[in-house]
Amino acid sequence: MLLTSRRLRGALLAVASVTLVAATLPAPVPPAPVPLGIGDPLFPHLGNPGYDVLSYDIAFTYGGSNTKPLDAVTKIEARTLERLDRVNLDFARGKVDAVEVNGESATFASAGEDLVVTPAEPVDKGRSLRITVRHTSDPAPKDEGDGGWVRTADGLAMANQADAAHRVFPCNDHPADKAYFTFRITAPKGLTAVANGLPAARTRPGANGTTWAYRTEHPMATELAQVSIGRSTVVHRQGPHGLPVRDVVPTADRERLEPWLKKTPGQLEWMERQVGRYPFETYGILVADVATGFELETQTLSLFERALFTRPEYPAWYVDAIMVHELAHQWFGNSVSPRTWSDLWLNEGHATWYEARYAEEHAKKPLETRMRQAYARSDEWRAAGGPPAAPKPPAPGRKISLFRPVVYDGSALVLYALRKEIGNETFEQLERRWVRTHRDSTATTADFTALASQLADRDLSGFFQKWLYGQKTPPMPGHPQWRSGPKVSPAPVRAAAQGPKQH
Repeated sequence: MLLTSRRLRGALLAVASVTLVAATLPAPVPPAPVPLGIGDPLFPHLGNPGYDVLSYDIAFTYGGSNTKPLDAVTKIEARTLERLDRVNLDFARGKVDAVEVNGESATFASAGEDLVVTPAEPVDKGRSLRITVRHTSDPAPKDEGDGGWVRTADGLAMANQADAAHRVFPCNDHPADKAYFTFRITAPKGLTAVANGLPAARTRPGANGTTWAYRTEHPMATELAQVSIGRSTVVHRQGPHGLPVRDVVPTADRERLEPWLKKTPGQLEWMERQVGRYPFETYGILVADVATGFELETQTLSLFERALFTRPEYPAWYVDAIMVHELAHQWFGNSVSPRTWSDLWLNEGHATWYEARYAEEHAKKPLETRMRQAYARSDEWRAAGGPPAAPKPPAPGRKISLFRPVVYDGSALVLYALRKEIGNETFEQLERRWVRTHRDSTATTADFTALASQLADRDLSGFFQKWLYGQKTPPMPGHPQWRSGPKVSPAPVRAAAQGPKQH
């Protein structure tokens, strides 16, 4: 039916006019992407809210040059903790080619050191979140010592502590969000690729080289990820209870390093006597021909500089103690990870404690002497770096400066005072219970102090308040004559004081 009345024609024209005006209005512009963070006091923009990562599957293709970017694909399985219109990932060094969320293409943009991804549709709370990022991973450092890939004499390794994993792959780069990892590394003929965990597969050499796959059996913080590519030999042996021990060393140094490598099973046995069963599926050391100035407790495969084992000025007892330091981290820092970076003293204080204990038992280096020397400098360390559990932020542009003396010997001193306060037996119970209760998880300083009070059967909050948060070092239980301050001139804490730092 055709209606031609004037009134109807007028109504139709009015509707058309309104439609035309509406069609010409600009669409609302979404707010610009911004970097987020989970609110860590020391690294406010690190980590991302709104989701929990369950696993990473990361593939790297190495072309044979450690100065050129690697092609990479990072797959993230997560679960949303809130409704997400956008998903922030930490990623700061590499070119992103494409992103998919739950199988659909997503838009993306950079904001600070975040990769901000906008899914085709918002993802509701409690839903699976599958993110695939196709990107490059650039090993060329922008700033000296800023971490991430470390270029060795024959390839690459990783040193991601404290905030550098996102300079290698997109991630939620904070130890509070641990996840399982799978690595797939393709490298040219003649090179060996190794990563955290146990081998999962290995393809025969093809046009692009050999692909090596590794998978962790326990969750891991991003800062502890390790991938080594180089002309390496993998040395196998057994540790306690049949534990696979795997060392990765430059092939040319295989025989020269054997006197050190063969010590690991005995060191594992010693640590198990102190705190209980080793918490992971394998262990070993990665010796890299590189000058980093530090050693690093990457999970199941600790990173060491070649020079630590080859320079004659380092006495054997000192090298042994550093090996135990990184081994102790597998319990303290790796299996039990810090909830925030202010809890770092729990990692480094404990690793230093067992380093010093091992030197006392195996090299007659008295623990009390070392602790008295540390006490003499404790006020100085607190003034420079803050109290053990309230460290000052790292210097701008130097994130690694967070690792100051106060979190090493200054924090081991807290454990020495605690053992004096509660007695050896209760202290040993505390250490064992701590790593057993929080295995494969994260924990805080408050968790540690509460457990100590529980086992001591008395309130230790006053003790810990002074020792962990005081600007001045409290009197040492059992040693009221000890003094700390600028007028005290102690001997060096370590005989090899100029040696590399350990993390």
